[in-house]
Amino acid sequence: MSTPPADPGRILVVGRSPGVLVATVDILRTKGYTADATNQFDRVLDDYDVAGLDVLVFGGMVPADTKQYLREEVSRRNPRVSIVQGLAGIAGVIAAQVEAAGAEQRDDPAGVEIAYDEARRCVQLVLKEPAHVTVEALWATSFTPPEPRSTSMQVFDGALGAGFHVVPLPDQVPSEASYATVAVGDLVRVFTVGAMPDAVTRMAPRSADDTRLPEVDRVTTTGDDH
Repeated sequence: MSTPPADPGRILVVGRSPGVLVATVDILRTKGYTADATNQFDRVLDDYDVAGLDVLVFGGMVPADTKQYLREEVSRRNPRVSIVQGLAGIAGVIAAQVEAAGAEQRDDPAGVEIAYDEARRCVQLVLKEPAHVTVEALWATSFTPPEPRSTSMQVFDGALGAGFHVVPLPDQVPSEASYATVAVGDLVRVFTVGAMPDAVTRMAPRSADDTRLPEVDRVTTTGDDH
């Protein structure tokens, strides 16, 4: 989607779905990030050097009490860490959120404005200078745990001149569990097109003892091996 800076940082994704975690790590590493992921919630502080993290991402199915504990403990050890709540179990969305978090730590390019018009279902851009722009739509196709499924489509990829531009989303992008990612050079933004259904968000465990979801294969990536 975009080209990260020379040292984009260290990323840890804490989630549940093995497939989504591995796919997210693959995307981030391809983009130059030092990225790992785990679904072993009780091992995060032992298995990873959280003091060296730049971005910590939580998946939606991490138990609420576990998430709160890790958020507080990692922030205590590493006050500069950016903590991101994943919007969906979609690897491309999570990776784009990481890119967006990195972009927020830098000054936005002067004269660049990116917005999403919910009523008209379109991305709106204001460019002071010509720039390469990509717009991608991603959405869930199955919510069945432990492996949610998704798909995506490239909506726009090309150069745009200075001025105001509108990029409409195609009708095939559904009105629920759908997202749009926009990149203007290194600047990345992620927008919710249609929120996750309540039935899905209610599946999230309330505590570490909550066993409502099925068991999953263990994922604990380290370095380049996963």
